[in-house]
Amino acid sequence: MNAPLPTTTHRDLTFDNGSAIGLAHRWQGGQYCSILTAYGIVGCGIYDIETPTEFGQAIAIARGTPSRPLCEPEDLFEARIVDLTPKAAEAGITIGMTGREAVERMLIAGRKSG
Repeated sequence: MNAPLPTTTHRDLTFDNGSAIGLAHRWQGGQYCSILTAYGIVGCGIYDIETPTEFGQAIAIARGTPSRPLCEPEDLFEARIVDLTPKAAEAGITIGMTGREAVERMLIAGRKSG
């Protein structure tokens, strides 16, 4: 018998400083989520920082726990940023801020750079 196909969903999310795309992906035994802006990504701990740093990309990472995983993009809103690329720091994102705050900073930075 074949395993069920993984699922992926996306939806528009509205913030004070604009809109972004929320993404959620699930497969047998795992999941990850992210919020995609024109400037960069606020994502869960599955994302790597080294490669996007090398490519000059803005990535801010929040981490869930086994008892409270980050499964849906809205789970990132109150999760705390634990790591980020230098490009994300240029947007004013800092470790300890919430995912929502990081998205708002990316939305502002995207308007300035676009």
